[in-house]
Amino acid sequence: MRRLTVTQRLCAVFALLLLACCGASVWLQMRATAEQEQETVQRLSAGLASHIAESDEFMTADGLNAVALRALFDKLMAVNPSVEVYLLNKAGVIVGHAAPPGSLKRDRVDLGPLQSLANGDPLPILGDDPRSATARKVFSAAPLFRNGQPAGFVYVVLLGETHDLVAANLTSSSVLRVTLWSMALVALLGLAAGLIAFRLITTPLRSLTQAVRAFDAGASAPLKLTHRPAALPDGERDEIVVLRHSYEQMAQRIGEQWSALTQADQQRREIIANISHDLRTPLTSLHGYLETLLLKADTLTPDERRRYLDIALAQSRKVGKLAQTLFELARLESGVVQPEREMFSLAELVQDVLQKFELAAEARRLTLSIDVGRDVPMACADLGMIERVLTNLLDNAIRHTPAGGTIEVALHRAHEAVAVSVSDTGPGIPQSLREGLFKRASSLGPAQGDRGGLGLLIVRRILQLHDSDIRLVERAGKGAVFEFALPVVKAAG
Repeated sequence: MRRLTVTQRLCAVFALLLLACCGASVWLQMRATAEQEQETVQRLSAGLASHIAESDEFMTADGLNAVALRALFDKLMAVNPSVEVYLLNKAGVIVGHAAPPGSLKRDRVDLGPLQSLANGDPLPILGDDPRSATARKVFSAAPLFRNGQPAGFVYVVLLGETHDLVAANLTSSSVLRVTLWSMALVALLGLAAGLIAFRLITTPLRSLTQAVRAFDAGASAPLKLTHRPAALPDGERDEIVVLRHSYEQMAQRIGEQWSALTQADQQRREIIANISHDLRTPLTSLHGYLETLLLKADTLTPDERRRYLDIALAQSRKVGKLAQTLFELARLESGVVQPEREMFSLAELVQDVLQKFELAAEARRLTLSIDVGRDVPMACADLGMIERVLTNLLDNAIRHTPAGGTIEVALHRAHEAVAVSVSDTGPGIPQSLREGLFKRASSLGPAQGDRGGLGLLIVRRILQLHDSDIRLVERAGKGAVFEFALPVVKAAG
């Protein structure tokens, strides 16, 4: 069985509630009308029983005059067919009436309502109907005296059987039909208005449902929103609007995370491909020279054997260095390594790192320099990690700067950080490699093969752990210029 939509269920519930309310309204209106009629009749006829009790025609010194009593009752019921007159003794037993034989269902009447009427209790007051075993109707009552002594009561049912028959026949009259049709028309108009209102209210919900279904259908590649979700207005209380805004934000985040995962997966594939290529070259060379030594051991001179071993050892060092770099990058990416921050002088650290590269720079006839600005504060970072950042950047600069060039490290204060730049006078980074320079292991040239392009990845990851980042900037008269910033120690107080 097909399940109803939310709109259909809301409409069905609203229709049932509307019908129930209309039914209850009709019942309450009919009940209120009946009570109003009863109270009106009882007030208008309050003195009827007293007027009858004042007549002496049906009471004699010897007792009840049955002929006069019946004649009087017949006259009253002829004048007002809706009334029924009964004579009760002091115990409430019916001792006289003008009802047809066999029509009485009670032989006595409860005197409690008569006492309430005499006490002036709020109307309408209902008493027993002698012609019904269960019905109660409005009445008029008065005490009856004989020779000055209480002899019973005159009990008048004001809305008797004749009234009930006429009222029952009027249920099919044109007035009642018009009333019922009017209420039905009002109910239908209310239902139509309610259905239209529900449709207007649930339109945003249907739109949101379609968006969620479209998002679910594209689960393998989540949809991207064509625009970023607008800010939710202050004080917005529409639950559907809030829900849609929350969904759009969620979809935006999922889309961004999906894109990041896709990009990370692509980078992982490229790293594996590049590393495989970089490993293949030294391993092939190492295997070739070792195989040559094994096959031609008896024919090689000591100098040739020595040269082959030196080449094989150099290739094994490349493989080992690449493996160590991969291990270091993996540890940084895993989140296991966290910076141990401490205060240190960044200028002194740069001096120490430059000293490590003095021999390499002299061999390539390069000039190393440092430019320290005024009032450069102490840095707050992991000293070992920042040393590795400077080492990687200077190593790349030395290997890609032609002879006679200059490599400079500059430090200066920038707000609440120390800005660091490493520049050289080499050819710079080709435009085609800049986009993914810090995202994948790309090659910067033939000399980069022994590093697999992983040095800059390690630099970026270390700086990210310090809530910073590295960027490549353009500067006139320079080749490659890398910049990053480190937080400083804030003064106390």
